[in-house]
Amino acid sequence: MFRVRDQFRRAQLAIAALFFFLGFQYATWASRLPAIKTQLDLTEAELGLLLMACGAGAAASFPLVAILMKRLGSRRLAFLSALCLGMLLLALAAAPSYPVTLVIICCDGIAVGSLNVAMNAQGAALEVKYQRTAMAKLHATFSGGALCAALLASGVNMLTPALAAHFGVATVILLLLVGYARSGLLMEDHQPPKENRRRLTMPSRVTVWMGCAMAFGTVTEGAMNDWSALYMKDVVNASSEIAPMGIAVVSVMMVLARIFADGWRTRWGDGRIVRVGSALAGAGLALSLLVGGVVPALIGFACVGLGTAAVTPCIYVAAARQGSDALALVAAMGTTGLLAGPAMIGFIASASSLVWGMGAVAASAILVSLCATQIRWPLLTDTSRA
Repeated sequence: MFRVRDQFRRAQLAIAALFFFLGFQYATWASRLPAIKTQLDLTEAELGLLLMACGAGAAASFPLVAILMKRLGSRRLAFLSALCLGMLLLALAAAPSYPVTLVIICCDGIAVGSLNVAMNAQGAALEVKYQRTAMAKLHATFSGGALCAALLASGVNMLTPALAAHFGVATVILLLLVGYARSGLLMEDHQPPKENRRRLTMPSRVTVWMGCAMAFGTVTEGAMNDWSALYMKDVVNASSEIAPMGIAVVSVMMVLARIFADGWRTRWGDGRIVRVGSALAGAGLALSLLVGGVVPALIGFACVGLGTAAVTPCIYVAAARQGSDALALVAAMGTTGLLAGPAMIGFIASASSLVWGMGAVAASAILVSLCATQIRWPLLTDTSRA
């Protein structure tokens, strides 16, 4: 593995390896859900429950993660949870029955929740230590990890349909990532002066607003991932070839925006980026729904990808500066929003139409902007770019 002499870059690459790791691990098993469904002879309902088990484990991990963060610190927690995720991937390939698979996936969700909090704490500590923005690029590497996992799944599946072979190769890659990341991670977390490191504390008003902003933000992201293609096909009558372009436009715009967002944060500040970005996402999507048609829909979806790209990175930074309890709670609320969002849109669409369902997505983005006005946003004194 190559080493970087610049201390900031070395730490940034090590933390980025964790973000890449999480995207890669999740997309690895998610990309093989059809094979898991066939191997265990699952119904659609059982498969849905399997997916819910992972999210439920992550959402319910808040008390445990908050305690572990205080006792272990983000560096050790990141390392241990990453090792667990690698081993759980192998266990999933060897799972003999559906109940065992449910337990494994639930444990996977808990480990995901742990790594999610630990790596974001590392990212926030990196910004504090070096007074340079970096979080948006770190979140972009998560998407890169998911993309690489999908490509690996496709390639391995051409050679063999065996889950054990695929997950074995993936685990080797994950262990290499952990090995590279471990030596470059920061030793100490940023902690606010008044944080009690022995027990959980009641969330402050600001923390609650952060959690609400994160929940509404992940509702927007999750709903766009699950419903954009169906909206393109059923509402604006896009062809089968064009319909998947909805999620593609959102994803591409989000990755591109995250690559450049750290520079925007340095120039304009996190608060303005979140307020303006989420307002752009909500207004752009709402206008596209009112106009109708394929091209307006794609433009509206692009606004969502561009506007929401920096929302979660900025909120994670702000939450981490409130302490590990705040970070764990905000991360759990984000996971809850990611779980509840698509289902909520489905209920609205069933009661009225998918246009109204997507309207709720636009409203959710606007609510992020309103919540953002109640948050104390961190200021970086240095104007250098990450």
